[in-house]
Amino acid sequence: MVRKFAFTLALLATARYALASSVVTNVDAPQVVEKKPGQTANYTEVCTDISGAISPENVIYPGASRFQELAGHYVVSSSQDSACVVEPKNSSDVGRILKIVGRTKTPFAVKSGGHASNPGWSSTKGVHISLNGFRTIEYNAIAKTVEFGTGLKWEEVYAALDPHGVSVVGGRVAGVGVGGLTLGGGYAWRTNQFGLTIDTVTAFELVKPNGEVVKVTEKSDPELFFGLKGAQNNFGVVTKLTLKAFPQGQVWGGMLTYAIPDTFAAVASAGAKFSAEVKDPKASLLSTVSYFNNTPIINVFPFYDGPSPPAGIFDTYLSIPSVANTIKTQSFVSFVTSIPGEELNGKFRGYFLGLSVPEYSDSFQQLVNKVAFDAGAELTPKSLVFMTLATEPFHPDILKHTTSPSAFPFTRTKMYTPFNLFLQWADPSQDAVFEAAIKKMRDTLESALVAEGHKDVKTAPLYSNYALWDTPLNRIYGSNLPKLKAIKARVDPGNVMGLAGGFKF
Repeated sequence: MVRKFAFTLALLATARYALASSVVTNVDAPQVVEKKPGQTANYTEVCTDISGAISPENVIYPGASRFQELAGHYVVSSSQDSACVVEPKNSSDVGRILKIVGRTKTPFAVKSGGHASNPGWSSTKGVHISLNGFRTIEYNAIAKTVEFGTGLKWEEVYAALDPHGVSVVGGRVAGVGVGGLTLGGGYAWRTNQFGLTIDTVTAFELVKPNGEVVKVTEKSDPELFFGLKGAQNNFGVVTKLTLKAFPQGQVWGGMLTYAIPDTFAAVASAGAKFSAEVKDPKASLLSTVSYFNNTPIINVFPFYDGPSPPAGIFDTYLSIPSVANTIKTQSFVSFVTSIPGEELNGKFRGYFLGLSVPEYSDSFQQLVNKVAFDAGAELTPKSLVFMTLATEPFHPDILKHTTSPSAFPFTRTKMYTPFNLFLQWADPSQDAVFEAAIKKMRDTLESALVAEGHKDVKTAPLYSNYALWDTPLNRIYGSNLPKLKAIKARVDPGNVMGLAGGFKF
């Protein structure tokens, strides 16, 4: 039974996770019924307008076979019943759609991969825009860059690049969309070597709220380029990304599962030791403390960017008795896709919540175990399905791989790792219970960090992709907020993007 839990929970325990700024296309204004100021459009009428502006076959209504595929999310509490799903096939289509929803003041959503857990962040009762049609991948061997559409999952990008012996700095697990992770910042298996995902972006194809399609680079529009690196969907809809490509050979990694309670303290200590002592930038890991089916379990995912790690890096973990070990030398795409975790996709409710952790002491790691296992036992009668607390140690210098400014993090003078809490449950009537529970766990861990001398953790930059919906903007964007508001006023004076979910300026 323990082995069965170990393999089914592996990925779940990771806590799901050159042109100038010239106009490429200026989309003609679609013909729609004008609304009086303050009047809300009928959503079905708007869907009909969009159907006429692009193509009827690209507007899908509830009950159609592909509706749930295009509108659904990893956790069902993130989804809403939209009037229609629109699947644009090109950026011009997106421009026409934005003009219609902007003119009619219709709420809309933009979905890349669907891993956002905040209700309404990438869902709506109005018009749901699916980026599924943006799936091109173009590798430029001379420039050493890759341009790809935001309808892709990271493993699809990795698989396309594998024959070329290169890869990009992107998502660590399968099933995560490229758009949301990148626009929120992005932490990767090779972040220690190359920085955040946004630190490797060279261009964004952006559909502005007025329908214009532009390619934004640091040279063409440095302020907008700055804003797109971490400020999510405030400035329009990103349909393509161009990232630097880095050489990629075989890697060493997999999953270690610990289910014997007597080993849990040693695993926690191994995490503190790894965080404090391992300086090799090719080494990385995720350590997840989980509770499933009334069973405590710890999964550790060691990774080394090479065929095998030097002696000593992961030896402590390997010396602790585990009930499962899938570690081997393999391709990078094989490593990412071999970790299971989609078993609960689209079946249960859930929340992510983040915590900014400057370092992982042994006492903090032991507390993570206690908090997770105590909460798991307490919440199981409340319909808990799965929970995990994910330790994500990175090197202190990961923010120094670029001198180019970005919306996130608002300070690069000190690095805070993105610790993640994730809960899944079945009963909608228990939503408030689980919201209170996840915040209580966060507060307990934050208080422990403050007691250790980290007085700034409650004001440190918070990773937006792990931030709960009621997180104050200054926790994510801090001193960058005034500049971001000014960019927003310039790019979206009509506040069209305010009709979509997310952290809004």
